[in-house]
Parts: sequence; C-alpha cells; structure tokens
Amino acid sequence: MLTYLLLLGIGLMAGISGSLVGLGGGFIVVPALAFLFPDMPPAQLAGTSMAMLLCNSISSTYVYAKQKRIDYQAAIRFAAASIPGSVIGAVFAEHVKGKFFFISFGIILIFMALVLLFKPNKPIHWPFKPTVNRSFIDSNGERFDYAYHMPTGIIISFLVGFMASLFGIGGGSFMIPTMTLLLSFSPHIAVATSMLQIFLSAIVSTSVHAVLLNIDWFMVLALAPGAIIGGQIGARLAKRLPARLLLKILALFLIVVSIRLMMKG
Repeated sequence: MLTYLLLLGIGLMAGISGSLVGLGGGFIVVPALAFLFPDMPPAQLAGTSMAMLLCNSISSTYVYAKQKRIDYQAAIRFAAASIPGSVIGAVFAEHVKGKFFFISFGIILIFMALVLLFKPNKPIHWPFKPTVNRSFIDSNGERFDYAYHMPTGIIISFLVGFMASLFGIGGGSFMIPTMTLLLSFSPHIAVATSMLQIFLSAIVSTSVHAVLLNIDWFMVLALAPGAIIGGQIGARLAKRLPARLLLKILALFLIVVSIRLMMKG
C-alpha cells in the first residue's frame, strides 16, 4: 500500500511539472524509479515511464486543446517524423547498460538546461527561410504570429523520437528549445504543441515497449491516476505563468534531475 501511495505521488508530481513545462513528466518518473528500484533495468525504466507519459499527455493535451494553444499542423507533422525514431529508440533501449543510460541522460538534460538558461531574448538566426507561416488566436483572445522552417522541425523530431523512447522522457526537453530557439514558436504554443506531439508518439513508443515486455503495468496503474490529475493541474497553471518564467522553471528542473542521474551513473 505504501509503495502504491508513493508511486501515486510521483505520478502527481510528474503530471504537474511535466505538463506545466511541456515535458510529459518522464524526467521526474525515470530518476524517481531508478532511485527507488535500483535493480530495475534501464529498458523497463524507459518503457514504464513512456506508458505513464501516454496517460499524462492525454490529460494535459485535452486542457491545452480547450485553451486553443496547440498548433495541430506542426504537432501532427513533427509526431509523424518522431514515430520512426521512437520505434528504433525502444528497440535500442534493450541493449543499453545502466551506467551509460544514466550518465548520457544526465549530460543531455544539463546541456538543454544551459541552453534555456542562457537563451537569447530573440530566436537564434537560422540560415533557412521559413516555409510555414502561422497565425491564430487562443481562447483568451491572445494572438500568436510566427513563421518557421518545417524541414528543420522534421529532422529534429526524428532524433527527438529516438532519444525520448530510449530514455522514456517524452521528448519535450529537446523539442521545446528547438521550437522556441530555432523555429520561433512562442513558449506557450511550444509547450501545448509539444504535449500533443508527445501523446501521438507515445502511443507508438508505448506499444513497442509493451511488445518487448519493458513495462511494469503495476507501476503504471499506480502512476497513471496521479499523472492524469497532475496533467490537468499543470496545464491550467501554465496558462497563468509568463513565458520567460516557464522556460526558467524547465531549466531548473533539468539541472536538478541531470545532476542526480549523473551521480547515480
């Protein structure tokens, strides 16, 4: 019973923090399970986390859809590119050793955190001309106008799908900086769009991990209720927070988690 309540709390924390910054919560679940269950194989850590992320992303995507902050065109195309990568990542996770898993995961997260903390006020100048122009109004009447280079998003989405499925983290920690720094997305639109992309790619990734028997379903049943409730809370909180604050919260989360993971590795 104590284990169930503990996992429920982890799911709740992951749901709130994950949907708040568009990561999906895997960056909380994977380290938490790794420290609580040290004998759990990396592939099972990733698979169990992905199954939880599927539940969390359903919940938070629903809220973001009601807020009308999802760029559906971008999310669907990016997800289509990330799905092949997620399949390869899930298969590759079977062969990853624990030390490599934790140290690599930590290095990647701390790199992304530093990019966000020292993020320039304006998007990085990209040498390719935008191929897509977007303009829409959310449920509050706020207008968003931006343009981006679709091929860049497609290529990076494939790599993100691989890394997300390999580590069980959802991909938002890679995709949101890409959207905001290289593709000129507003942070609020990037977070909402990232959650839909996570949901779509998590369906495939979770299915592959399930076929490979990499999912502990008891843990998923304990994590999922908290993740679903937390996803609702986090998505509603994100609506009220300034864009710059969202990115700082994301960076701080990534630094703490990355240090803990590298120490374990």
